[in-house]
Amino acid sequence: MKADTHTRPPTETRSDQRDTEAGGEPDGAAVVEEIPLDVTFEILKNERRRLVLEYAREAEETVTIGELAEHIAAIENDTTVQQLNAQQRKRVYIGLYQCHLPKMDDAGVLSFNQNRGLVDLEPAARRLYAYLDVERSDDTESPPSRWYSGLVVSSGALFVLAEAVNAPFVASVVIFAFLVCVVVVSASPFVAH
Repeated sequence: MKADTHTRPPTETRSDQRDTEAGGEPDGAAVVEEIPLDVTFEILKNERRRLVLEYAREAEETVTIGELAEHIAAIENDTTVQQLNAQQRKRVYIGLYQCHLPKMDDAGVLSFNQNRGLVDLEPAARRLYAYLDVERSDDTESPPSRWYSGLVVSSGALFVLAEAVNAPFVASVVIFAFLVCVVVVSASPFVAH
């Protein structure tokens, strides 16, 4: 049987381990070890690892690798946990067991007990949530794009109306106002160039 190299007691942090190894006693208020930025992004670049973090945070307790595998497989296969087949579960389970959970354990983000199949979040995981909690919007259009669209539609409607009532001066004013607005908005700092 393979030795359990990725197990840490859930209540002990890496700083507790250092204190104990150095002959000191853990003080109970150990400082959470900083995760280097490159390790943070290495963890977060994979969707399965992001899903592990989100699921474990929502559970707020120890979760099993089986629960994680079912949850992630359901998302990846766009189905429910009840409708998953054994192959779908197994493919995700193996990926979590062999790759993702050990990598997250090594980074100090979670504790993965391979023998028992248990996963506990470590305090260091909180730092990763700052990146996961970025406001997500279903609206892919930015506010400047909506503003431009409104400007074009309203200016066009006014121009057509002015031409329809045979008011060339009003049509010229509409075009001039439209061009001034385009220049002002293009020069504003909220528009990405």
